[in-house]
Amino acid sequence: MWAFAAKALLAGVIIAAIAEIGRRLPTMAALIASLPLVSILGMIFLWHARPDSENMAVHAQSTFWFVLPSLPMFLLMPVLLRQGFGFWTALTAGCVLTVLLYLLMVQFGPRLGIRF
Repeated sequence: MWAFAAKALLAGVIIAAIAEIGRRLPTMAALIASLPLVSILGMIFLWHARPDSENMAVHAQSTFWFVLPSLPMFLLMPVLLRQGFGFWTALTAGCVLTVLLYLLMVQFGPRLGIRF
Protein backbone atom coordinates (compact mmCIF):
# COMPACT_ATOMS: atom_id res chain seq x y z
CA MET A 1 0.00 0.00 0.00
CA TRP A 2 2.82 2.44 0.88
CA ALA A 3 4.63 1.63 -2.35
CA PHE A 4 1.49 2.42 -4.36
CA ALA A 5 1.04 5.71 -2.52
CA ALA A 6 4.68 6.65 -3.14
CA LYS A 7 4.31 5.90 -6.86
CA ALA A 8 1.13 7.96 -7.06
CA LEU A 9 2.75 10.84 -5.18
CA LEU A 10 5.77 10.80 -7.49
CA ALA A 11 3.54 10.86 -10.57
CA GLY A 12 1.54 13.73 -9.08
CA VAL A 13 4.69 15.73 -8.36
CA ILE A 14 5.87 15.30 -11.95
CA ILE A 15 2.51 16.45 -13.34
CA ALA A 16 2.33 19.41 -10.94
CA ALA A 17 5.89 20.45 -11.83
CA ILE A 18 5.07 20.37 -15.54
CA ALA A 19 1.95 22.48 -14.96
CA GLU A 20 3.82 25.05 -12.88
CA ILE A 21 6.73 25.31 -15.30
CA GLY A 22 4.27 25.54 -18.20
CA ARG A 23 2.74 28.73 -16.83
CA ARG A 24 5.97 30.61 -17.48
CA LEU A 25 7.91 28.43 -19.90
CA PRO A 26 5.50 26.39 -22.06
CA THR A 27 8.24 25.02 -24.31
CA MET A 28 10.31 23.86 -21.32
CA ALA A 29 7.23 22.21 -19.81
CA ALA A 30 6.59 20.47 -23.14
CA LEU A 31 10.17 19.21 -23.17
CA ILE A 32 9.81 17.79 -19.67
CA ALA A 33 6.42 16.27 -20.51
CA SER A 34 7.88 14.66 -23.62
CA LEU A 35 10.59 12.89 -21.66
CA PRO A 36 9.73 9.24 -21.15
CA LEU A 37 9.70 9.72 -17.35
CA VAL A 38 6.52 7.72 -16.86
CA SER A 39 7.85 4.90 -19.02
CA ILE A 40 11.20 4.87 -17.24
CA LEU A 41 9.61 4.91 -13.79
CA GLY A 42 7.15 2.24 -14.88
CA MET A 43 10.00 0.04 -16.10
CA ILE A 44 11.90 0.53 -12.85
CA PHE A 45 8.85 -0.36 -10.77
CA LEU A 46 8.04 -3.31 -13.04
CA TRP A 47 11.62 -4.57 -12.83
CA HIS A 48 11.53 -4.27 -9.04
CA ALA A 49 8.28 -6.24 -8.91
CA ARG A 50 9.28 -8.82 -11.55
CA PRO A 51 12.95 -8.85 -12.64
CA ASP A 52 12.40 -10.79 -15.85
CA SER A 53 14.38 -9.76 -18.94
CA GLU A 54 11.89 -11.13 -21.45
CA ASN A 55 8.95 -9.49 -19.69
CA MET A 56 10.83 -6.17 -19.69
CA ALA A 57 11.77 -6.55 -23.35
CA VAL A 58 8.11 -7.11 -24.30
CA HIS A 59 7.08 -4.14 -22.18
CA ALA A 60 9.67 -1.79 -23.72
CA GLN A 61 8.88 -2.90 -27.28
CA SER A 62 5.14 -2.57 -26.73
CA THR A 63 5.63 0.89 -25.24
CA PHE A 64 7.42 1.95 -28.43
CA TRP A 65 4.59 0.75 -30.65
CA PHE A 66 1.92 2.37 -28.47
CA VAL A 67 3.70 5.74 -28.39
CA LEU A 68 3.39 6.06 -32.17
CA PRO A 69 -0.44 6.25 -32.30
CA SER A 70 -0.44 8.91 -29.57
CA LEU A 71 1.79 11.35 -31.48
CA PRO A 72 -0.78 12.68 -34.01
CA MET A 73 -2.78 14.10 -31.09
CA PHE A 74 0.01 16.63 -30.58
CA LEU A 75 -0.33 17.74 -34.18
CA LEU A 76 -4.14 17.86 -34.28
CA MET A 77 -4.59 19.90 -31.10
CA PRO A 78 -2.56 22.95 -32.15
CA VAL A 79 -4.24 22.98 -35.56
CA LEU A 80 -7.69 22.97 -33.95
CA LEU A 81 -6.76 25.55 -31.32
CA ARG A 82 -5.33 27.90 -33.97
CA GLN A 83 -8.52 27.50 -36.02
CA GLY A 84 -10.55 28.80 -33.08
CA PHE A 85 -11.76 25.57 -31.51
CA GLY A 86 -11.92 25.60 -27.73
CA PHE A 87 -9.40 23.76 -25.58
CA TRP A 88 -11.83 21.05 -24.45
CA THR A 89 -12.99 20.40 -28.00
CA ALA A 90 -9.41 20.15 -29.25
CA LEU A 91 -8.40 17.91 -26.35
CA THR A 92 -11.41 15.65 -26.87
CA ALA A 93 -10.72 15.41 -30.61
CA GLY A 94 -7.08 14.59 -29.89
CA CYS A 95 -8.06 11.88 -27.40
CA VAL A 96 -10.63 10.39 -29.77
CA LEU A 97 -8.04 10.32 -32.56
CA THR A 98 -5.57 8.61 -30.22
CA VAL A 99 -8.08 5.96 -29.17
CA LEU A 100 -8.96 5.26 -32.80
CA LEU A 101 -5.29 4.95 -33.72
CA TYR A 102 -4.70 2.63 -30.74
CA LEU A 103 -7.55 0.43 -31.95
CA LEU A 104 -6.06 0.37 -35.43
CA MET A 105 -2.65 -0.49 -33.97
CA VAL A 106 -4.09 -3.38 -31.98
CA GLN A 107 -6.08 -4.59 -34.99
CA PHE A 108 -3.43 -4.32 -37.68
CA GLY A 109 -0.16 -4.41 -35.73
CA PRO A 110 -0.06 -8.22 -35.42
CA ARG A 111 -0.84 -8.54 -39.13
CA LEU A 112 2.26 -6.44 -39.80
CA GLY A 113 4.40 -8.61 -37.53
CA ILE A 114 4.28 -6.28 -34.52
CA ARG A 115 4.23 -8.18 -31.23
CA PHE A 116 2.61 -6.68 -28.13
